Amino acid sequence: MAEFLVLGPLECRSANRAVTITGTLQRALLATLLAAEGTPVSADSLVTELWADSPPPHWENALQAHISRLRRRIDTVAGGRSARLVIEHSGYCLRTDEDTVDAKVFMHKFDYARVLGTTDPGAAADALREALSLWRGKAFGLVSQGPLCRTVAQRYETARLVALEMLFDLELRSGRHTDIIPTLSELVEAPTLNERFCEQLMIALYRSGQQARALSSYSRMRERLDAELGVEPTITLRNLHNAILNHDPALRLGADHAVLRA
Repeated sequence: MAEFLVLGPLECRSANRAVTITGTLQRALLATLLAAEGTPVSADSLVTELWADSPPPHWENALQAHISRLRRRIDTVAGGRSARLVIEHSGYCLRTDEDTVDAKVFMHKFDYARVLGTTDPGAAADALREALSLWRGKAFGLVSQGPLCRTVAQRYETARLVALEMLFDLELRSGRHTDIIPTLSELVEAPTLNERFCEQLMIALYRSGQQARALSSYSRMRERLDAELGVEPTITLRNLHNAILNHDPALRLGADHAVLRA
């Protein structure tokens, strides 16, 4: 059975062994077909994905050659069971089983955790950890990406960000605030400014008896927002800062910290 990994460097595996897909265009073609998630991709769209505005003179022949080469490679590793590259009236389509593409598995677990989170935050957090463990780097890695791949990669990255935010909220609800402090501390210091992570870190620190560090985290975020973007923290983050100063009951262990966002 073939497995396709796109949540990080593009990989194809068979029997838990890496299968080499050589050539920049072959890898871009595979990434595009996987990004389409079972929807046929027209020849014109594939040309744009592979060559942008500079297709070769006889691009029809070149595209067909790449399609044939990739189909043979997939047939060799999948045996027609878990993946098939087929031609449909509207274009080319890579048919895969639901559990053979890591992005599909991630999105399924993510949706399941969202539903479960309303009734069992601990179990939902476990499901999210399992889903997030599938990530190995940036979606589609260093594959040369056309418009479709870039759009889908951004959708996956956004879902990953939401999953992380949801996970930390669930951990706070489950009383596991101490466990998430190291990871949140790293995320807050990352180049991407994320005030939601800062908010969650401040709550986790406060509940761990580290009020001074919580206030320091706010000050650091405020300084970065001013220096890098020329803006103030959101009203939500400012309200949380005041809540910590005033020991708001919503910050106590077991309370619903989400009310502070309202």
